[in-house]
Amino acid sequence: MTPPRAKALISWSSGKDSAFALHEVRRAGEFEVVGALTTVTETFGRVSIHGVRQEILLAQLGAAHLPPTIVPIPYPCPNEIYEARMGEAVERAVRDGITHIIFGDLFLEEIRAYRELKLKDTGITPVFPLWDWPTQQLAQQMIASGLEAYIATVDLKKLPAHFAGRKFDAQLLADLPDGVDPCGENGEFHSCVVAGPIFSRRLAVTPGDRVERDGYAYCDLVLEDS
Repeated sequence: MTPPRAKALISWSSGKDSAFALHEVRRAGEFEVVGALTTVTETFGRVSIHGVRQEILLAQLGAAHLPPTIVPIPYPCPNEIYEARMGEAVERAVRDGITHIIFGDLFLEEIRAYRELKLKDTGITPVFPLWDWPTQQLAQQMIASGLEAYIATVDLKKLPAHFAGRKFDAQLLADLPDGVDPCGENGEFHSCVVAGPIFSRRLAVTPGDRVERDGYAYCDLVLEDS
């Protein structure tokens, strides 16, 4: 008999890195991914940082066959509230027999160290399947896999506002200014996945209005059948 696989959650941002991390983990087959963990800013009903509407998040997880574990947080969110609510979610996961959380982080050592510190002694082990992949190669591999995404948010200190709402494709990679990471790992941009090898169907999402707030440009992506 095949021994049962360890149960894991995917830390789901709605973007390409978490989507491709899920793809890699499913392809390797070591873990049974039983749900997706996402913070949603309750003030706006949108995925935190990315600004993606909650109905798109739920459509993504439906297409990926993943039950949602949504952690609501306020805006603005003091760090102590964020850590308390995430701690409660981790405790629930442990009670449900989950032993791992998968992250799409690529190379930022301080973020990895923070996750490892917060999960230490909780019974949950962090997993980083994309760690240290060269990001130009990774971005190209994502696109080649059939992953489709839109840029949902850009940091206006690093990119012009008009990048918000663009497709994450080869033309976008060619148009990125020098010094901008191809995967946006330094926070230059955040994305919203609408299709790919982890989804059973493509989501009908279109770019809507673009707004600027708090130093960021957000493209309001809209689910066509919503």
